[in-house]
Amino acid sequence: MVRKTTSKSYSVALVIVMVIYVAFSSVFDRQLFRSLSFSQVSSVGTLQQRWESRRTKQNPKVMAASAKITCDRSHTSYDLCSINGSCILNPKTGTLTLMDRTLTTSAPLVEKIRPYPRKSENWIMPRIRELKLTSGPSDLTRSCDITHDSPAIVFSAGGYTGSIYHDFIDGFIPLFITANSVYPDRDFILVVVNPKEWWMPKYIDILGTFSKHKTILLDKENASITHCFTSATVGLISHGPMTIDPTQIPNSKSLVDFHNLLDKALNPNLSIIKINKPRLILVRRYGNIGRVILNEEEIREMLEDVGFEVITFRPSKTTSLREAYKLIKSSHGMIGVHGAALTQLLFLRPGSVLVQIVPVGLGWVSKTCFETPAKAMKLDYTEYRVNVEESSLIEKYSRDDLVLKDPIAYRGMDWNVTKMKVYLKDQDVRLDVNRFRKHMNEAYKKAKSFMDLNG
Repeated sequence: MVRKTTSKSYSVALVIVMVIYVAFSSVFDRQLFRSLSFSQVSSVGTLQQRWESRRTKQNPKVMAASAKITCDRSHTSYDLCSINGSCILNPKTGTLTLMDRTLTTSAPLVEKIRPYPRKSENWIMPRIRELKLTSGPSDLTRSCDITHDSPAIVFSAGGYTGSIYHDFIDGFIPLFITANSVYPDRDFILVVVNPKEWWMPKYIDILGTFSKHKTILLDKENASITHCFTSATVGLISHGPMTIDPTQIPNSKSLVDFHNLLDKALNPNLSIIKINKPRLILVRRYGNIGRVILNEEEIREMLEDVGFEVITFRPSKTTSLREAYKLIKSSHGMIGVHGAALTQLLFLRPGSVLVQIVPVGLGWVSKTCFETPAKAMKLDYTEYRVNVEESSLIEKYSRDDLVLKDPIAYRGMDWNVTKMKVYLKDQDVRLDVNRFRKHMNEAYKKAKSFMDLNG
């Protein structure tokens, strides 16, 4: 049985706030990567995963009378369903059918689920394909095109996918939790609903670390191929944004263990080269997305004067995950304004430094999104809170306006997209170099100490 998580402990208010925030930030922090067709993926040898399956024309084995379909719908953010017996997947209809030997004496079971951990968000969930779980007679005449000797985990790569933040908090971190909760130390097959063309090429290395089997994509090209599994789990378990609670997982896995999985997937042979200065990754924002450092060149010069080797990192549509991982993993710290790109704190070595620059009005969400996971990752976390004088909002609002005087009061209970736009989209920062230098002198000492100990 899957141990229930503590999702219910989140207050309704926080859930509502985060719903609005992630919806808004996904628009402005979206980092779409170059599209690549699934046919191209299969033609590249290094990207090809192996089928660990038997192609047969035989019906699946008849399961015991105890085989059943169950669904846990008690959580705020997700539903989780399971089929604990042999089942057949029809991609065309989106149906998973349990082979039930008792069906002649009982009515068929029917459950429906959208396997994406954002079930409370009514405007995004209709975009997630709904799957039907049902039961059928064990003597079905239709054979499986492919019969697998392993269970399946079925989840959606739709929704907010395309922002690296959501790719991890709604996808890979919940997948890690689910795999270690349901199938710890067991083999399983990944089945993905709503895959975008770029998604598989971008994340195939990570997927290959979760499972040795080829990932099954429920797209149009594969609609005619049926699959049979020994059992199936449909949906993903979430512990909250960028959160893994070891007490809720049978094998006590943590966010550090998730980092280790990424390390295995993206750069297992990385060698750390000894250098004289601690290397600092300066995450750069650009364009009209908001939260840009307006005096970035001046800040860069100051960081170099403090003693860092500064590398500017500007993620783009063509930046490969492996290249980003190698760059950040080899550094001793990372700094950036609050935004989706800081998700790559997951690539830092535990013990290295993370500095989050927190614009006016974003203290609460900066803590939830990045401070809490950074500490769980055992990073040396620090933050720099922007003063009113350092925010571009001072040019648009008077000092007595609630926007600047009391952001909490301005947000109030009606924390809507219009209000959030003020702080996320309309705000840039011009940092006080002398004030910021004091913070970075301390960060340098920590990064230097980490470099001396770890290379």
